[in-house]
Amino acid sequence: MPSLPSKSVSPSVTIRVAGSLSQGHLAYLDQLVSSAIECALWPLLDLAHLEEMDQAALKYLVSGEGRHFGIVACPDFIREWMQIEKESQAA
Repeated sequence: MPSLPSKSVSPSVTIRVAGSLSQGHLAYLDQLVSSAIECALWPLLDLAHLEEMDQAALKYLVSGEGRHFGIVACPDFIREWMQIEKESQAA
């Protein structure tokens, strides 16, 4: 993945993710994130309408948030799953 633009200085682009997010979608989502970074934009994922995801998608979100992209809207249940995943990775 290319180097990140400075989050505090760079303009951002919002990528809306709705419905379901699974391992089969991650290559395309990662391509969108990488393209934004290459254009010196900080990618923000809007997950407000995300209804389900698999374990691979959960790990992608946990490992990328704050490093490769930000998250601007996220349902509570997904945020809870992300927190549980972070805690299990730290253990």
